[in-house]
Amino acid sequence: MTPRIVVTRKLADPAMALLRDAGDVWLPDPDRTLTTAELHAAVAGAHAVVSTLQDRVDAALVDAAGPQLKVVSTVAVGYDNIDVPALRERGVVVTHTPGVLTDATADLAFGLLLSVTRRLGEGERLIRARRPWQFDLGFLLGTGLQGKTLGVVGLGAIGTAMARRARAFGMDIVYTGRPGTRRSDAERELDARLVTLDELLRISDVVSLHCPLTPQTRHLIDADALAAMKPTAFLINTTRGPVVDEAALVDALARGVIAGAGLDVFENEPEVHPGLLELDNAALAPHLGSATTETRTAMAMLAARNAVAVLRGDEPPTPVRS
Repeated sequence: MTPRIVVTRKLADPAMALLRDAGDVWLPDPDRTLTTAELHAAVAGAHAVVSTLQDRVDAALVDAAGPQLKVVSTVAVGYDNIDVPALRERGVVVTHTPGVLTDATADLAFGLLLSVTRRLGEGERLIRARRPWQFDLGFLLGTGLQGKTLGVVGLGAIGTAMARRARAFGMDIVYTGRPGTRRSDAERELDARLVTLDELLRISDVVSLHCPLTPQTRHLIDADALAAMKPTAFLINTTRGPVVDEAALVDALARGVIAGAGLDVFENEPEVHPGLLELDNAALAPHLGSATTETRTAMAMLAARNAVAVLRGDEPPTPVRS
């Protein structure tokens, strides 16, 4: 029997070709995010599902697919949208795409940092609005990074890549993570120091979030956490929107509790808290962390190879192991 492969959003052409060589591929037309009902209807009879982070993958989806479903391959590093235990109980392999988007996401995170600290968005909006301006020694002064402290929450691959970029700009590195987690290799390479979250918030000039979204990290950065930060500090989030209490962040930015924020992810994507849109001290991007041609192609290829491997009875390159 030819496997039925459901791809919930169009992938790069080489990945689509790989999947079509392995089975009959179904793709939404036009390419768009499916509703839950549409997704469940689409996966009926599927042997493999290649999904994105917008898709809720749980026991109900597996039941809708049927007992022949072998693998769900997500085109993402994080898998907070997937009920991994429920799928494992039903014998479905879950895979993801770690590693290939590390540098692209770290580049974007550091770009947001430069944008908000050097007020690049404000400057561009001023010029595009055709407002008069002239060079002045006090005009749109920003904040330098040399000698400042970057606090990394979650020193995994992307957090480490962010820290490397910060070191190149002369920043000191502190980090925190799950209890019992220590990154001795990063400490040696980057002269990084392990601290508690409370201390990190208190001493960092920039707090950059790279932890996965879990019940423990949802609203990790809330009103109390923001109040613990320096009034001159900046928050960068390129991980998952709900790690930050967006309403609390809007209030903190508006009242000067912290100096600014750079956000690539939002609590209720694609919606953005309207308060953020009114704030000049918020640099905003529409979830572009992995959005380079090279990276998105590599992610798609890895997701396709994962799905094809399981369909053939082989070990996938990057299964979810946690």
